[in-house]
Amino acid sequence: MDEDTEPTLSVDEFVEYCRIQAGLLSGQVERMGEEADELLAEVDERVGEIRKRLEEGRTAATEGPPTAEQPPGVDAGNDADVDVAELEELQSDLEEKQLLVEAKQARMEAFQKLAAGYADLATDLSEDVDDGTTALERIVDFEIDHDAPAYFPDRQTLVEALAEADDEDD
Repeated sequence: MDEDTEPTLSVDEFVEYCRIQAGLLSGQVERMGEEADELLAEVDERVGEIRKRLEEGRTAATEGPPTAEQPPGVDAGNDADVDVAELEELQSDLEEKQLLVEAKQARMEAFQKLAAGYADLATDLSEDVDDGTTALERIVDFEIDHDAPAYFPDRQTLVEALAEADDEDD
């Protein structure tokens, strides 16, 4: 084979590449969804804990009979039953987990959007493109426009492979 001969680029191979990328992204979305579900379960658990503590404190506060110095529903001897610092810590933990869930959901949406973009690109390539070079250019443009390498830290995208090949040629 002559060194000046470039390999023939197949549109079907590029369509398959796009479908694989979309599948990988969808798998990551599924995994993130499971992680978000776990975090939501922890949030529910924390909310239940806070409610229980508040209810216990409310019950303890209403146990004593009212006196002239003490209005009904307040028991001066049970102030320690509701540990405000502990409840604040639980609330802080709850808020942190809620922020994590929100961040994970935003990340999932971004991954879903990119996966849909790859799937649409695969369809467009298979229907509208007849040569591999054009398909490659469209994929590279897509990956640049969508910052695709950021979504694949453990996998090289076409745009990265071309950049690396250009660096080696220089």
